Amino acid sequence: MKRTTDGHELILGGEPRADLLPPELKAARQGRLLRRIMSIVAAGIVLVVIAAVAAVSLEAGRAQSRLDASEVRTTELLLESAKYSEVRNVQNQIDLTTAARQLAAATEVDWRAYLVAVRASLPSDVTIQAITVGSGTPWAEYEQSSVPLYNPRVASLTLSLTSPTLPAVPMWLTNLRTLPGYADAHPGSVTRTETGQYVVELVININKDARSNRIAGGQ
Repeated sequence: MKRTTDGHELILGGEPRADLLPPELKAARQGRLLRRIMSIVAAGIVLVVIAAVAAVSLEAGRAQSRLDASEVRTTELLLESAKYSEVRNVQNQIDLTTAARQLAAATEVDWRAYLVAVRASLPSDVTIQAITVGSGTPWAEYEQSSVPLYNPRVASLTLSLTSPTLPAVPMWLTNLRTLPGYADAHPGSVTRTETGQYVVELVININKDARSNRIAGGQ
């Protein structure tokens, strides 16, 4: 049977109980329990920190091992590469020589073969008395003509020709068109000597198609 009076619960017929411990002992008991909990928590934190430090140290050791192995391999490769330094030097020299040859041959014309073709285009009774060759270099283009109607050129031939008869210069110019790399041609002057022969000054301009390009890379 229960009855409530003044906000307090009154229990009738219940088991009688009494707490005879002093408050100081209760406080001491609670303090010991709190300290025990704090010790357990602190020990857990220390274990976690130790585990983390161990994991980091282990990974650092592995990374250092990999770095040491890489350094050893790099040293081995450098030593191995040093054995072939002379080969690389020779290869570099070959490359430089090849580039120099290509540059030097870039403006090369086989003048011997070209003059044979010029001789074949002229009448058999015409004699070539003198030849002047003008051409560009790998470092400087050949000077272009100031005459607007002349085509671009990379070289020119100035011929001094002797003919026993009155030269058919227009026919000569027509025949010269079959020359490789022919750009244009024009006569300079026609004079008659005391012996009755005719001397013709003839200029042949040559374009890049006349270049031999005998070395790969020549233009």
